[in-house]
Amino acid sequence: MEKYAKLLQSPSLMLSADSNKTVTYERDPQNYITQLFGEQLPPVKTGFFNVRMSKDVIVQPHWHTNATELVIVLSGEVVTTVFNPFSQKLMTYRIGPGEVSMFPEGWFHWIVSTCDHTHFLTVFDVPTPDIVLGSDFLRFTPKEIMELAYCADGDAYAKAVAPIQQSVIFGPPPGCETAAPVYQAAPVYAAGYSAIPQPAQAPANWGGGGMQQGYMYQQPTAGTGAWSPAYAYSGFAPASAAYTSPSCPGCGGTAANRWGPSASYPVYSYSGQ
Repeated sequence: MEKYAKLLQSPSLMLSADSNKTVTYERDPQNYITQLFGEQLPPVKTGFFNVRMSKDVIVQPHWHTNATELVIVLSGEVVTTVFNPFSQKLMTYRIGPGEVSMFPEGWFHWIVSTCDHTHFLTVFDVPTPDIVLGSDFLRFTPKEIMELAYCADGDAYAKAVAPIQQSVIFGPPPGCETAAPVYQAAPVYAAGYSAIPQPAQAPANWGGGGMQQGYMYQQPTAGTGAWSPAYAYSGFAPASAAYTSPSCPGCGGTAANRWGPSASYPVYSYSGQ
């Protein structure tokens, strides 16, 4: 507190700075991060990264040992995912302009952009956050440790992580041919984004009456024409009635992947595409 008071009394005190000037990381001209922390503005008690991303670019899995993070979307849209160490579940949210998502201190998380020209801030509650990158964890863990700790195939692990030759913040690397996730049109949030209706009589396991975790993005099911949901809200049993998907007009099918047994619940995934 005394140090902060001295900063405020300094004759050279500055209370303004440009968060666009200091480049933290640049993948290419469309995907880069700038910052404003204590180094750029000494009196600040918080700080943030200023992030711009293209569609299907990811802020790779990582965690902060000393800071809670708040993601604020300015334009575009992102999917944020954080691992809850208490429930042992992933918490995934799709947020647009003016909406926020947070990562508690020490929780493992990542961010994926769903469209081009996405711009968001990641605001921290400390002036200098620590960052532990998943890429460093993977590339510096010896295969023998993976074998000993998890009975994993050490050689297969070493081969899988061999392309990671440096610390990575944005992925995938340029030229990577790995298929990106397929994002559904229907978002899933605490507040019912984009006027997605909520059921008139929400069941007890709906989680407070708001949109909770549900189908967020999907991967194609190998060898079939169906989409397999990667994340689903576990409180609902599948239904069997026929339906037409709102995200694919004319695509009929069996409502095997839907919110619940009532026809009043919106259907967000489908098979038979």
